[in-house]
Amino acid sequence: MDAETARFTIAEELERICASTGHSERVCAPKSEAGWLHALPHAAAILAVKGDTLAVELTNGVFADTFPEGHDGFVCTQADSGLDWTARVEKFYASGRVSDSFEICREGRLGAEFLACTIGRLERDDQGPTRLLFTAIDRTNERVMEKNLRRELLSDSLTTLPNRTGFGEEIDDRLKLSPLTDGGSFAVLAIDLIRFSRVNESLGPLAGDELIITVAKRLKSSLRQGDVLARIGGNEFAVFARLNNGLSDALYIVQRINDALASPVRLTNLQISVDCAIGCALSSGVSDDADDVVRQSQAAVKIAKRSGKLEIYRPGVLKEAHRRFTLESRLREALANGKLHLAYQPLVHLQSGEVTGFEALARWDDEELGEVSPAEFIPVAEESGLIVPLGRWALYEATQTLAKWDRQQGQVLPLGISVNLSPIQMGRDDVPSVVEESLRYAGIAGHRLTIELTESAIIADPDKARQVLAALKSLDASIAMDDFGTGYSNLASLQSLPIDLLKIDRSFVSGMITDRDKNAIVRTILSLAESLNLHVTAEGIETQELALALQKLGCWQGQGYHFSRALPEADAFDYWRARWNFESV
Repeated sequence: MDAETARFTIAEELERICASTGHSERVCAPKSEAGWLHALPHAAAILAVKGDTLAVELTNGVFADTFPEGHDGFVCTQADSGLDWTARVEKFYASGRVSDSFEICREGRLGAEFLACTIGRLERDDQGPTRLLFTAIDRTNERVMEKNLRRELLSDSLTTLPNRTGFGEEIDDRLKLSPLTDGGSFAVLAIDLIRFSRVNESLGPLAGDELIITVAKRLKSSLRQGDVLARIGGNEFAVFARLNNGLSDALYIVQRINDALASPVRLTNLQISVDCAIGCALSSGVSDDADDVVRQSQAAVKIAKRSGKLEIYRPGVLKEAHRRFTLESRLREALANGKLHLAYQPLVHLQSGEVTGFEALARWDDEELGEVSPAEFIPVAEESGLIVPLGRWALYEATQTLAKWDRQQGQVLPLGISVNLSPIQMGRDDVPSVVEESLRYAGIAGHRLTIELTESAIIADPDKARQVLAALKSLDASIAMDDFGTGYSNLASLQSLPIDLLKIDRSFVSGMITDRDKNAIVRTILSLAESLNLHVTAEGIETQELALALQKLGCWQGQGYHFSRALPEADAFDYWRARWNFESV
């Protein structure tokens, strides 16, 4: 059927329908209008409004394909505003606006169809009725594409679970469809797969993907009806759960999750044990924002990774996280701009009272944050990776200071310098090269430098530690084990590693006068060190009584507030000169 035939057929059909529905008056449009109407590539019609009567005056051929059911189907299709088409046109006509647009959604043979419609006023003849131009463009394909893109945007391609964005929308939708009642609450559980990166590194990314898919299936099978599971990160999942019995419901879900992940996962010919950290955040009322609860659960799971147990979010955790983020940002800036400095705490020979050296300790006085304790910014530096440039800076600065003191005195001083080495820096940095460069640049001998490391640095990677320490010994540097007795080292490591000095942790030293157990521990460490031909430094000596007691026990060296706090560079040098050949502790 050609366009002209279609036009007359539709016109006759509409004339019949209009007559049967009471719209008997039909105004014919001039042929010039018919020409441009048929030139439009989409469905178009001219409507005539006279009084309360709405009539389809003229259509083009595409209109017949779009509305094959004729005038009834055209007029009665529901619009996006909830009004039928006739009401929508009447509303537009009464508004006095020049044009309007809206969308029609209707059921087609292959599913929902979407039509983008426009309606506008045509120039009115003096005697004729008001004419409106109606157009409808088929947007079904675009809407289907948008729906598919939205689904991809809100879901994880690997597991088909909601992603972080989709999880938030899913929670909002659930709470809108079925709002919480007074006293009702919900929880968000964040689940982090521990050591997942090792699977990727050792078995490859495909094995990692297979593990994620298996874990997702197990987690989904462990949840109750109505709970929502999402993958919100590379190795992180989240669960939304309504709570009818408060925290006990959340603990029940946690137990089911742990049970689901208890059995190993088979990857190729290997059995992989799946360990996870779980953080839980509870809503405090119906007004709680779901995104805030999700963030709280993620803050809790970070703590759970360190503690090794379920962590329930407590107020203030997000504030602490914000504080840590601020510290990281300011610390990065301080390192770049040279805003940190070293303080030097004297190391005193307990038998002679002479100062044998200093321990270099990082200090930070920020313009905005004020004085920041090392106990606060060192963990942030280790977590963010800033500990590597911080450790390098401390090493270069300390050796340069010792060289400067030599120049001031006009001779090589009988002093050494001790610098702390973080386990993170030992694992990530080329420590021997850094030490060699700092010694060479400062022009001091290696035996004047002592590298202090904690027991955890050795336990984390014993083979790497052995290689690093051997390389440091080849530079003639001394090795001290800091905070001895508080970690997990054993006699075998003391015997096999090139350690020169043990530092007794202050927790044992400070109470050794009144606590028999601590006194016994100190005596045991001193006896052990003597058997292994190691020197011992006692930390935390705050009274003369402690200093004398350790002197009698044969302890080689000590440090603490009894002698001095950590001092600025110039004050530390003056302190040494004042105590040169000092004969009392």
